[in-house]
Amino acid sequence: MNKKLLLIINPVAGKMKSKTSLFDIVKVFCDNDFDVTVKLTARRGHGTEIAENEHKNYDLIVCVGGDGTLNEVVRGLVRSGAETPVGYIPAGSTNDFASSIGLSSSIKQAALNIAKGSPVKLDIGTFKDVYFTYIASFGAFTSTSYSTPQATKNAIGHMAYILEGIKGLNTIKPIHVKMEADGKVYEGDYIFGGIANSTSVGGIVKLKKELVDMSDGLFEVILIKNPKNIAHLNDIVLALATSEYKNNSSIEYFNASEIKVTTEDKLSWTVDGEYADGSGSFKIKNLKQKLTIIK
Repeated sequence: MNKKLLLIINPVAGKMKSKTSLFDIVKVFCDNDFDVTVKLTARRGHGTEIAENEHKNYDLIVCVGGDGTLNEVVRGLVRSGAETPVGYIPAGSTNDFASSIGLSSSIKQAALNIAKGSPVKLDIGTFKDVYFTYIASFGAFTSTSYSTPQATKNAIGHMAYILEGIKGLNTIKPIHVKMEADGKVYEGDYIFGGIANSTSVGGIVKLKKELVDMSDGLFEVILIKNPKNIAHLNDIVLALATSEYKNNSSIEYFNASEIKVTTEDKLSWTVDGEYADGSGSFKIKNLKQKLTIIK
């Protein structure tokens, strides 16, 4: 008997504007003994509704879009208590999570890898009452991947992101944040904070793959202090360019499964690319191996 597959597609994702892409995806799964049902998202949050309400009817849910589309599907499944495995075909403008777990950037190949793939257990996180797949961050750099001109990215690669991010540092107001994790307290004025289960945040803050285990129940946490002078700024630039964050006086780097965050100021966070209110005091928790990805 064929397995039942629900294909949730964000039709406005960059690579999905061609009908050929949809045909290629469906053909790959049909050729590999799946019965495919296609649902198109019509608005923000629609992927969550579809996954939450319809998961019981399917053996596998595959989402096509950016990291935000994946986030919606995962939220719907976790909220419902479902353990349905997920396939992810990255088709957005930025695909940090996809690159972190080594998914193909080719739509057809990504579909084939899912059709013939095996399950992998990955961690996800909770930010207040919101689930996220790979990153919760505040401050500088979080929008850099969207604002850096494509020609600049193509010309000088990773350094393009760093240069674009540095241009905005003089407009960033440092935020006084306190984080408590594993009996230790990290407190100071920071221009960036990232709590990640990923090797890349917006293209600029990168982590070496050997440092990141996406199923170990631990986040990688990076806090960049407000640079007081040129020397401190140089330290930050060097760390970003080399992905070396340990033993740097301008950066706090640690691992934790649960972090209590406290700030007195109103603070906007970006959670998997979407806005979240991070004011007051709250916890960010790692849900170890909560997500099953087929790859």
